[in-house]
Amino acid sequence: MSTPASSTPVVPAAAALTAATEHTLRDGTVVTLRPLQRSDAELERRFISELSPQSRRYRFLGQIGCPSEALITQLTTVDFVHDVAFVAVIAGAQGEREAGVARYSRSPDGSRCECAVAVSDEMQGQGLGTLLMQRLITVARAHGIGEMISVDAAENSAMRDLALALGFSRSADPQDACQVVHRLALQ
Repeated sequence: MSTPASSTPVVPAAAALTAATEHTLRDGTVVTLRPLQRSDAELERRFISELSPQSRRYRFLGQIGCPSEALITQLTTVDFVHDVAFVAVIAGAQGEREAGVARYSRSPDGSRCECAVAVSDEMQGQGLGTLLMQRLITVARAHGIGEMISVDAAENSAMRDLALALGFSRSADPQDACQVVHRLALQ
């Protein structure tokens, strides 16, 4: 298996952090957290399409309907150096079903990253967002990123609670009064 060429080296210890792991949620559901792959395009499309309009708006900070092919390609093209994404899947008789996803993208200088997390409506409140974000934070630290930020809708109380529980600070977005910025110092 070859790794993509990059000016930022992959941290060997971080490679172990991308292994698939199983977790039991509060309601007893077993999920597998694993790296998101290009082959997950249909899984990701179905996940986004099945989110409630409010959950899609919170995730994308705007209304989207059926995700475009370009968006799905963008979301599933992850190099695990500049962009990192983990998916939580539930095994079932019909195959895997995506229950949540978390990702970050590094700034051009590599000093910070912007993150996002989404959990399916039926799996919210089970601790999945926390698991996904903890994995993302651990990998960002291993890659030497100094700060993680998340720009969120101001009324998104679930994200507010998650961010504060994980140690993020919260401030108004100076560019948009309807949004807030959550920040976490990683180093």
